[in-house]
Amino acid sequence: MGKKNNDAELMANCKKYGVPFYGASFVPQTAFRSCDTNEKDKNEIENEKKFVIFGGGGGEGRSGIPNALVVTQFDSLSNSLSDQPVSKLGTDTDLPYRMAVHPGGEGVICSLPKSCRWFEWETTKNEDNITLGLKQSEKVLYDLEHIGQQLAITFSLDGSLLALGGEDGKLRAFKWPSMESLVDLSDAHASVKSLDFSPDGRFLVSVGNGGPVRVWDLSSSTLKASLAKQNDEVFGFCRYSQNSMNDPVLYVTAMRDRGGSIVKWNATSWKRISSKYIVRDPISAFSVSDDGKFLATGTIQGDVYILNANNMKVHTVVKKAHMGLVTALAFSQDSRALASASLDASARVTKTQEIKKNGFNIWILLFILLAAALYYAKTEGYLL
Repeated sequence: MGKKNNDAELMANCKKYGVPFYGASFVPQTAFRSCDTNEKDKNEIENEKKFVIFGGGGGEGRSGIPNALVVTQFDSLSNSLSDQPVSKLGTDTDLPYRMAVHPGGEGVICSLPKSCRWFEWETTKNEDNITLGLKQSEKVLYDLEHIGQQLAITFSLDGSLLALGGEDGKLRAFKWPSMESLVDLSDAHASVKSLDFSPDGRFLVSVGNGGPVRVWDLSSSTLKASLAKQNDEVFGFCRYSQNSMNDPVLYVTAMRDRGGSIVKWNATSWKRISSKYIVRDPISAFSVSDDGKFLATGTIQGDVYILNANNMKVHTVVKKAHMGLVTALAFSQDSRALASASLDASARVTKTQEIKKNGFNIWILLFILLAAALYYAKTEGYLL
């Protein structure tokens, strides 16, 4: 049975920042390369204090809810998010519906209602405090102007490739930052819901609104494989295990009449390995840790599940992690923490530390008792 967080933890590592969130990501440490930080500061950012970015808002209506990118800080020692944002950048009437943080720390690309926009990090150091902010870049992504709403956006593992999937079903992939076109398909799906690059950057996997999962060869812009659903499955999200270069694995979430499950494929032979039922409620967000050890799912009821990738058993459960549906999940680069976001304007970070099993402690206790009994028997002359 997985670990459940107590009420104190739930309050400390969950905060509301006044913006309904659709995206979440940890900030790479390389985002601080332009800031004059010493090794102590860098180690603190890496091991103790991590920055997290969330994006969302109220859209174009007159709700009074702003559209913004919000940067916060998570302190792993106190297991708490900052009470107030470290910085907050408004995006006027444009809702940042999807976002992708460049793994090399260059910046953030956001999918807005009609186009995509590039933002760059701003880092400053005042005395002992490092402040991280965002600014709109002077770089205009002309290839992504007036392309309509993008429902999926992602970088490759090394940051050299960018892919986008549109509400209109169009699939695009580019070299980054040159924006040389690799894939431009107008009818990849009815609409594109989820995308991910293979760890080596050779393939791009896409999930659409209905139908099979599709695998695209980026060298030829052709369909490599089509992964069929079984029975009444409806596919949702796709993620590679990014540490599996030699034996790559692809995970895809699926909804059936009994609830949400995770399907596992061998990403070389494209044979289905297994399907594991996870939760009764529909899965609304999904992520895989960089070290490949953990999977995470969020539900429409606001629950967060962290799973052991090896056996697909529940590692940690946070019931009602959010009062609204979970819109985004993202592991930290060291895989020690999971950020989650919700439409209820809440942001959360959950630690993924290993749990000591009771069985291990029992065996130690039995060994100590046995050793003590043998010592007692020998000193009392019961053993020769």
